[in-house]
Amino acid sequence: MSQKTAMILKQIKRDKFLYLLLAPGLIYFVVFHYLPIIEAKLAFQNFKFVGESTWAGLKQFEELFGSSAFLQTLINTVIISAMKMVFYFPVPVILSLLINEIRSSGYRKYIQAVIYLPHFLSWVVIAGIFIALLSPTSGAVNEIIVLMGGDPISFLTNKSFIRWILVISEMWRSAGWDTLLYIAALLKINASLYEAASIDGANRFQQMIHITLPELKSTIAIVFILNLGFFLNAGFDQVFNLMNDSVTSSIDIIDTYVYRMGLLNGEISYATAAGLFKGFIGVLLILGSHFMMKKYTGKGVW
Repeated sequence: MSQKTAMILKQIKRDKFLYLLLAPGLIYFVVFHYLPIIEAKLAFQNFKFVGESTWAGLKQFEELFGSSAFLQTLINTVIISAMKMVFYFPVPVILSLLINEIRSSGYRKYIQAVIYLPHFLSWVVIAGIFIALLSPTSGAVNEIIVLMGGDPISFLTNKSFIRWILVISEMWRSAGWDTLLYIAALLKINASLYEAASIDGANRFQQMIHITLPELKSTIAIVFILNLGFFLNAGFDQVFNLMNDSVTSSIDIIDTYVYRMGLLNGEISYATAAGLFKGFIGVLLILGSHFMMKKYTGKGVW
């Protein structure tokens, strides 16, 4: 046994309880993220439930890109993900800046607890809440519209509204929780910078612009790069629970398409090809955004 291996084993023995705490997370990633990579070969085969699968080359990809249904889901995925990136991504940053300006620690903790809470609700529960709120017959939103002299709107079956509902529901569920990373970065800012700026006559807004935001730049850049890697995800759980026949053509995304084609229709190889394509684009987006950020801001993932 080499000296290096002995040192590693010694460290593992010393920190065995920490590694034990780490084990569930490692097992999750191995089982659901690394082992499936081995079966990515199904995208290049004609999968058979009984008997040996035969090699098909790029046949599945040719069918995939020749399918108008897949191209529509790809367009939907890009549109929904772009809407979330543009309208949702800045919200946690703004929220963290506002929370940072609250001087009362008790009130700040209360606000944080309130905005964190929706993150712990499943999309099944959140979908139920939005269905109840937006119901055209008994929903609170439509009751307000009627009181103001308008006509009830069936938001969840209207293609003009459904994508915005996805963005708003995502914002309500996750924006508060996503402030954690930014707030942690804010706590590391040297208080003497604010004191010096205050002595120089800078008000709170000017301190935010010239001290807080520049200090958050690296964190924002890293989060943006990582979010781009999941750009084509678009939120399976959310879409699956809010989808109905009236709006399927507008919010059917790659993940729901893969679920339908693979698990419901049994086209395993075809669905694997779609999933592999999504993963490949995700890797390209992470690499591209990393090198771009590195070039223009000097900050990247590594």
